[in-house]
Amino acid sequence: MNSVEVQELRKRYGATVAVDGLSFTVQPGQVTGFVGPNGAGKSTTMRVVLGLDAPDGGSALVGGRRYRDIGNPLREVGALLDAGAVHPARKARDHLLWMAQYNGLPARRVDEVLDLVGLAEVARRRAGGFSLGMRQRLGIAGALLGDPPILLFDEPVNGLDPEGIVWIRGLLRSLAAEGRAVLVSSHLMGELEGSADHLIVIGRGRLIADTTVRELLAAASADRVGLRTAERTAAMTVLANAGAVVAATDHDRVTVTGLTPERVIKLLNENEVRFSEIAAYRASLEEAYMDLTRDAVEFAAHTRSREA
Repeated sequence: MNSVEVQELRKRYGATVAVDGLSFTVQPGQVTGFVGPNGAGKSTTMRVVLGLDAPDGGSALVGGRRYRDIGNPLREVGALLDAGAVHPARKARDHLLWMAQYNGLPARRVDEVLDLVGLAEVARRRAGGFSLGMRQRLGIAGALLGDPPILLFDEPVNGLDPEGIVWIRGLLRSLAAEGRAVLVSSHLMGELEGSADHLIVIGRGRLIADTTVRELLAAASADRVGLRTAERTAAMTVLANAGAVVAATDHDRVTVTGLTPERVIKLLNENEVRFSEIAAYRASLEEAYMDLTRDAVEFAAHTRSREA
C-alpha cells in the first residue's frame, strides 16, 4: 500500500525526548498536513521515516517497508527536507541529471520535472545564484524525479512568492488526486487550509489530533456566533449576563460562545442593542490549531503589562 505508517515511534537525543510514542498513517489520495509548534518533533519524525535517523523504538514504514530496505528509493519516495542541499556551483539541470543517472532514470525525466516546477528557462544556471524560492522549486523537482507514489515535503512554501504559493497548492492537490500519499509539514495554517484534506497535529513529540480539516474546523466553530454591532460594549454586557462567553475580535465585531444565533438576536432586541450582522461563526484553521496546541508550545511570548 502506498502509505506512510508510523507506529509508537520514539526518538531521543541525549536527555531530550524528540518523539514520544507517536502513531499515525498518511493515506494515499490525499494531502496530509503535519503540524505542531517548534520543537514538536516534526522534522525528527520525517528524518526517521526517510532513514536519516534511527528510531529508539517503534517503527516508521513507507509502502510497508523501512526506507533502508527499499531497493530504488527515489522511485518509491520523494522528499524535500532542505532546499539548500545542493552544491552552489552545480547547474540545476546537472544536479538533477546526477540524481537521475544514479537512480537509473532517463535524462528526459529531468527536463520534464524542470518544466513542471517552472525552472526550464534557468536549467543551466548555477544553484548558488538561485533565490530561496527557486531552490525550493529545484528541491521539489528532485522529489518528483522518480515519479514516486509517496511524497514528503518539509515547509515547501518557504521563499515562494504569491504566485509560487498558488502553484504549490495546486501541485499538492494534483499529486494527491493521482492517488499519491502526500505529507506536508508546515507552520502556515492558511496554506494548509487551502490544500490539506487531513491533519496530523503533534506537540512535544506526542499526537494531539489526527483528523480531517473539515472535522477540525467544525469542532472549533461549534456553538459560536459572529456578531457585528456599533454598540459593542452594550452587546457584550447583555450577552455575558445571559451566560455567554464573549470576546471582541474587532472594533465592531464580537464572537459569542454558548448561545444560539436565535437566542442572541432575541436578547439584543429585548435590550434595544442594534446590530448589523449575525451568523454562525466559522473558525479559521489557524484558530483551531492555536486552540489545540496552546499547552504544547515550548516557548511562548507574554504581553508585558504597564505599571501605573
